[in-house]
Amino acid sequence: MSLVRRALPEDAEEVLRLRQVMIDALPGGDASMGWHAEALPSLRERLGEPDGDFAAFVVDHPDRPGALAALVVGTLDYRIGKAGNPHGLAGYVFSVATDPGARRRGYARACMDELLAWFRERGAGQVMLTASPEAEPLYSDLGFVTKPDPTMILKL
Repeated sequence: MSLVRRALPEDAEEVLRLRQVMIDALPGGDASMGWHAEALPSLRERLGEPDGDFAAFVVDHPDRPGALAALVVGTLDYRIGKAGNPHGLAGYVFSVATDPGARRRGYARACMDELLAWFRERGAGQVMLTASPEAEPLYSDLGFVTKPDPTMILKL
């Protein structure tokens, strides 16, 4: 039996806790947690949609009942097709996080394997992510390659 399971609405607070662990580890991360209460209802709703375009896979913490040890979240987007992905379905991975007390046990890899299978089952032609230097070896092992990306952002 796999340690990995699909996250449920009742996992929402722990999903946000692990997302904050990831945010705190990023350069320029915002340690503010005031946004959690506002994000919780939307997250619970999305976690309750098993056939939607959003999925979170988790591992329960082996030493802390009710807590999560690891989290991987992804979305499936439609973009106009192109060579190599003519149907235009693209996966995007974000919020990969492991509780500091549960690291180096393979939980993030196991969650990634489940999320990648979920993308494949839905017909995604490609999967994108942004990797921290610490996570690059994991993603390389899974077959991801570095690509020059002129990504820009506008906050609305």
